[in-house]
Amino acid sequence: MGKKQLIMEKAIELFAQQGFELTSVQQITEHCGISKGAFYLSFKSKDELILAIIDQFMSQMISDTDYQVTNTQEDERTLYKFYFTIFKSSQKHSNFAKILMKEQSQSFNKELGIKFRYYDRLLEKIILTMMERLFGEKIENTKHDLVYCIKGFISIYSELILFNDVPVNLDLLAQSLVEKTNLLASQITIPFVTEEIFQLKRLTNDEVTIEQLLAILDQCLNEAEEPLEKESLSLLKQHLLEPSLSPALVEGLLKNVHDYSNCKWVAFLLRNYFELSSDK
Repeated sequence: MGKKQLIMEKAIELFAQQGFELTSVQQITEHCGISKGAFYLSFKSKDELILAIIDQFMSQMISDTDYQVTNTQEDERTLYKFYFTIFKSSQKHSNFAKILMKEQSQSFNKELGIKFRYYDRLLEKIILTMMERLFGEKIENTKHDLVYCIKGFISIYSELILFNDVPVNLDLLAQSLVEKTNLLASQITIPFVTEEIFQLKRLTNDEVTIEQLLAILDQCLNEAEEPLEKESLSLLKQHLLEPSLSPALVEGLLKNVHDYSNCKWVAFLLRNYFELSSDK
């Protein structure tokens, strides 16, 4: 395990006990058994460390969920895969999931707020796309309200699982939420969240830019070891700079790179970028 990852994992243990605000860099270094100098070689500040941990957790959860939803061919399994993947990720990283839920409601740090909203918008996009695919025109007037209902399910059941030591059967939970979602999709007739409200609360000033994508791609290329991984990343970078590949070929390349753990996030970001570009 590298020093940066060690610091992140040990810091999570302290954050889980004390929260972000009450945990100092001194406490983190003592818990890691390293000097402050070693800490600052990896992170410029505690805030940078916190943002790195949030990125690591949320990018993994978002990219895994998007991959499952996008690549599940049977529509009747899509909702199940969505819920199962989200709750499995929370269960696997329960310490940090607890911190995240607490800090989202308590934090007054502007940078953290921007980070939380960014990932929240990505999750909303996955849910909205999934709802449109599964239910089509039947939910044209209620789909934005459904997004908030589903986010509510995730929040409420996550809190129940994480903070109450409730025995968890992820299969049963996913099945139960699929049933509830299907009922709402077929029965809702009076939505509160309209498209206007939905778009009004969404911020657009921190969308990922092509420059940021290129930087992330270059980092993945530097870390790539397998020939297929390198070739796929190189072709995606070339297509990003000068679009020339068919949608089917791009999708195949994205699937190739997603199979490598260090490339899941860039695969998700690229898929979203290419979809947005084709809509313009």
